[in-house]
Amino acid sequence: METLKEILSPDFLLRNSVYTSVLIGFACPLVGVFLVLRRLVFMGVALPQISSTGVAVALSVPFWLGAKPDHAAHSEHLLAFAGSMFFSLAAILLLAFCERRGRGLSEGRLGTAYVVASALSILLLSKNRYAEVGWLDLLKGEIITIDNYDLAITGATLALVLTMLLLFHKEFLFVSFDRAMAATLGKNVLLWDILIYLLIGVTVSISVLSVGPLISFGFLLVPALTAHLFARNMKQFFALASVLGGLTAVLGFGLAYQWDWPVGPTDVVLLGVIYAAAWSGQRVCRLAAGKN
Repeated sequence: METLKEILSPDFLLRNSVYTSVLIGFACPLVGVFLVLRRLVFMGVALPQISSTGVAVALSVPFWLGAKPDHAAHSEHLLAFAGSMFFSLAAILLLAFCERRGRGLSEGRLGTAYVVASALSILLLSKNRYAEVGWLDLLKGEIITIDNYDLAITGATLALVLTMLLLFHKEFLFVSFDRAMAATLGKNVLLWDILIYLLIGVTVSISVLSVGPLISFGFLLVPALTAHLFARNMKQFFALASVLGGLTAVLGFGLAYQWDWPVGPTDVVLLGVIYAAAWSGQRVCRLAAGKN
């Protein structure tokens, strides 16, 4: 309890990192719900890593061109965000297109994209002496100090995403549940697909830049999968997933700070433990109900 009070204090040195983790914890599961509904769980695994490859490529381009490195943090982050967004959107649209066409094994494509993106990110940054410091730690899930500018950008971007989800949630749910019926009723399915993929891409990109691909992956999928076990309607699904993600972010940061662990792995392991406990508890309850 004392640790939680300390990390939530306005005077805490890493308070911006805590606030950013909590924002990601609350927002990412809301987007992850649509990945679960669309049966694109494996895409949620690959996208954060592909996004991090976009960061690595963007930071390496000036180095390849022989340009003098710009050590201004804001310029570097804008460049990284552009690369992350480009790779995320290109990947999600391409993978979604292949998924709809039904050609080849989707798991094979996503698995290949994940492992190649992981290796390429590390290789690119390890050869760039200017971008290596800090970014490699971020890709490993070690959240570095986040300044007020980065916190504001993250908060504003996620607020925009959540606003769009709130305004158009009916359309997003309709095309996610039954594309054929939506098309029959005159809905522009392609437009809504592109918009939801755009929101997923933006969320993944800003999350990867803020907390790294490991935490982004964990909060995209695990809270949504856990909430899916108990939710009886869509409101409960969204609420449970978001609350679970936010609370886990706070608790995970507290444990990592107290025991001097990296935040990313701590959060993901904690999410996994909660999911395993929830799944086991549900199975036990079903077995007990069956015997009665």
